[in-house]
Amino acid sequence: MKYMTGNELREAYLQFFSEKKGHLRLPSFSLIPQDDPTLLLIGAGMAPLKPFFTGKMKPPRTRVTTSQRCVRTGDIENVGRTARHQTYFEMLGNFSFGDYFKGEAISWAWEFLTEVIELPKDKLWVTVYPDDTEAIEIWKSQPGFPQDHIVKLDDNFWEIGPGPCGPDSEIYIDLGEERGCGSPTCGVGCDCDRYLEIWNLVFTQYDRTEDGQYKPLAHKNIDTGCGLERLASVVQNKRTNFETDLLYPIIEYASKVSGVKYGEDAQKDISLKVIADHARSMAIMIMDGILPSNEGRGYVLRRILRRAIRHGRMLGIKDKFLEGAVDAVVEIYREASDFGELVAKQDYIKKVISIEEDRFAATRNQGMELLDGEIKELKAAGKK
Repeated sequence: MKYMTGNELREAYLQFFSEKKGHLRLPSFSLIPQDDPTLLLIGAGMAPLKPFFTGKMKPPRTRVTTSQRCVRTGDIENVGRTARHQTYFEMLGNFSFGDYFKGEAISWAWEFLTEVIELPKDKLWVTVYPDDTEAIEIWKSQPGFPQDHIVKLDDNFWEIGPGPCGPDSEIYIDLGEERGCGSPTCGVGCDCDRYLEIWNLVFTQYDRTEDGQYKPLAHKNIDTGCGLERLASVVQNKRTNFETDLLYPIIEYASKVSGVKYGEDAQKDISLKVIADHARSMAIMIMDGILPSNEGRGYVLRRILRRAIRHGRMLGIKDKFLEGAVDAVVEIYREASDFGELVAKQDYIKKVISIEEDRFAATRNQGMELLDGEIKELKAAGKK
C-alpha cells in the first residue's frame, strides 16, 4: 500500500480518470446549488451534475471526473463521536453520460485501487444487488480478485422515487480483526469499523415510472462516489478520518490553544474533533459565498460556527480562537489545485468569523444576564 497525502490522493484520482481514461476534469462546483431549489447545499458528488443525468442539459463531455466539496448536517450530532461522520467532505467521482457502463466502471475502480494506490487485493470486498449477475461476473473477471469476496445485498439498488435508477456496487476494505466488534457474525455491512466502505458505483440503467415499472434506459449512465477522507485514512493507516492530514492539523491547533492533549480524554477528544470538522466546513462555506444568517444555508453556517465555539468553551477556551483555526485549514489546502480561492479569501473568511464570534459572545452574555435574573427572582420567592 502506497502512502499518500490527502492532496496527492485527490490529484492521483483526477489524473487517473482524466489522463488515462479520457474524462474531462472539472473543478469542484460551489456548495451553493445552481438552479436547483430542491437542495440547500451540495451534499453529493453527482448533485451538480443532475441536469446532465436527466438530459435537461448537454454535458461538456460524456465522461467527467471531479472532486466535489460537500456539506451534510443531518448527522451533525455524531460528528466527533464516530470515526467517519463529518459535516464537510470531498467526494471523488467519475461519471458517464450514456458512454461507458459497468465493465469500465468496475475495472477502472479495481485498477485505481490495486495498481495506483496499491491496496492489497485480498483485503478488498464488494457488495452487489442480488439480481445483478452482470456486475458479479465482471467483478470475478478482475485480475487477482478474491472470488469469494462478493456479498449480495438487497439494498444495493439506488432510487429516489420515479426517474433514473439502478443497481449499485460498493467497495469495502477489511481493516483487520482488531478493528472489529468481535461478533462471530461480523462481516461486510457490520456497523463496526472493520469493513470500511470506500467507493460506490451506481449503474443507472432503468427509468422508474409513476406506476412502479422499471423500463430500460436508452442511454445508461455511471455515477460513482469515493470518499477522499476515508481513502486517506486507509492509505495513511489512521483509525479515523480526523487523524489524517486533511483534518489533524486543525486538531493540533485546537489542542495548542486549549492546552488539552488529543488522545488522553475521550470526551475532550470529541470537542477537538468537532472544532476541526466545523472549522473546515465554515471556512469553505464562506469561501463559496455563504454568510451567517438566521435562515437557509446561512443558518447552517451559523449553527456550525456556534457549535465550534461552544465546544471550544467546553475545552476551557475563553477567548476568540476560530481565526487561527482558519489559518490551519488554509495550510492544509494551500497546495491543492481546487482551493486557490480559499488562500485568496483567507483574510476575508477570518473577518467574517471574527464578527460572528463577537456577535455570539454578545448573545451569550445577554442570555446569561436574563438567566441570572430569572434565578434571582426564583430564589427571592423561595423557589428552586
